[in-house]
Amino acid sequence: MSHRPFPGRRSVLRGSLAASAALTLPAVSGAAPAFALSGRPGAGWGVQTGDVTSDSGLVWVRSDRPARMIVETSATESFRNPRRWHGPLLGADTDFTGTTRLRGLPSGEQIHYRVLLADPDDPRRTGEPVAGTFRTVSPKRRDGVRFLWSGDLAGQGWGINPDFGGYTIYRAMAELDPDFFLCSGDNIYADGPISATAALPDGSTWRNITTEEKSKVAETLAEFRGNFRYNLLDHNLRAFNAQVPSVIQWDDHEVRNNWYPGQTILDSDARYTEKSVDVLAGRARRAFSEYFPVSTLRPGARDGRVYRVLRQGPLLDVFVLDMRTYRNANSPDDRTVDPQGILGREQLEWLKRELSRSRAVWKVIASDMPLGLVVPDTTEGKANIEAVAQGDPGAPLGRELQIAELLRYIKHRRITGTVWLTADVHHTSAQHYQPSRAAFTDFEPFWEFVSGPLNAGAFPASALDGTFGPERVFVKAPTAANVSPAGGYQFFGEVDIDGHSGELTVRLREQDGTVLFTRVLQPGRVGQ
Repeated sequence: MSHRPFPGRRSVLRGSLAASAALTLPAVSGAAPAFALSGRPGAGWGVQTGDVTSDSGLVWVRSDRPARMIVETSATESFRNPRRWHGPLLGADTDFTGTTRLRGLPSGEQIHYRVLLADPDDPRRTGEPVAGTFRTVSPKRRDGVRFLWSGDLAGQGWGINPDFGGYTIYRAMAELDPDFFLCSGDNIYADGPISATAALPDGSTWRNITTEEKSKVAETLAEFRGNFRYNLLDHNLRAFNAQVPSVIQWDDHEVRNNWYPGQTILDSDARYTEKSVDVLAGRARRAFSEYFPVSTLRPGARDGRVYRVLRQGPLLDVFVLDMRTYRNANSPDDRTVDPQGILGREQLEWLKRELSRSRAVWKVIASDMPLGLVVPDTTEGKANIEAVAQGDPGAPLGRELQIAELLRYIKHRRITGTVWLTADVHHTSAQHYQPSRAAFTDFEPFWEFVSGPLNAGAFPASALDGTFGPERVFVKAPTAANVSPAGGYQFFGEVDIDGHSGELTVRLREQDGTVLFTRVLQPGRVGQ
């Protein structure tokens, strides 16, 4: 492995980051973890970085009161001669959250940073700094790239269990010291209340940390914000955020199960007094933009969208999709003409354009939903389709038409090195798509890898749709539905690109980091 070492990083975790990881959990929602300096702003929710490039990155924090955000960076953890960045004023309009963009950073280097929160009326009064670290993207191919991906956190009523150690999967991921973490959606379950206890099949009891906002489905902006805060009560996640930059996308559970634009919630779902999904989605999107450092959602961003491309050096470009915001209504999905599809026309044309411009060896398409796995939707009492595949193995229909158009474009433009990563279905698997097995044949073979959940119910493997000729090469999934994290079946994936050979290695891992499946892909080839 040619991945570059950074020996100083571990000592940072043992030192300044330990304070962030060890903060006391609040007993009720709305109150930040206990903080050392009474009367001064506290950053008890930790820090995050996101959308890191070769010379920039976003730093996020939440204060417990109005404060001015200040970020200091240094080449060493001693913070001798730090560079200072003055960030925004954090107030109630953003739930006391804020991000600061750091520009002009050295490429391919370890950046140490610390966030200070200053009293707006007395800048000399600052709270205890909260430290973190990240690596900027290296322009040198030989340095390689390594990242992780997964999705689905705190779903199906399985929340932060202190008896279980909380979200322990983040500990295993931190040990791999990746360059970044791609979260493929369902960062929260806004439609999934968390109860204090849940019964397990063996007769024991799962115990959750609970908050007021997680006691019901999210409808108000305050309730959506509380859902994002809930996950930050976990010390494993806070420590991980302080160590590993994120690339975040969203899917349905940031709003409501299987939602689509224009949807009206049925009166039979008495949990909701707000029946317009568009209203809920607007509130969810605002909270999402407040609680994650996403470059295209920052104040002043040109078009305020989730989909974007992140250049990760000569070896990798990551194309982050949004299969939720622009989709058509869920239906049996058997139309013979479907110009809108699951991406919308504008996003599809953007993806084509950016793929054709990419000069990276590998082009990872981060999809929040799988392509060939059938994901049904019965939330409206009908047999509708939630993802792309609708179970008919014949010629493309419905949303498959848009994916066929994209796959045809990739082939005819001779775009090599595309790999699809996704989550959503709560099991892990590897599918190889091959024209010789397919009803639609005008594409080059490719791989799709599935991971997740991070901490949610696990479910049996989804059925395959033969339209694009998928073969399931590996799968690990339970035979029962909604298996708790205590029952296993929690997964994440790893992508490791070697700087010398250019080989891309995918490893599917389970909760403790054990490798379940490995596939090595060769650069510049098709049909692997």
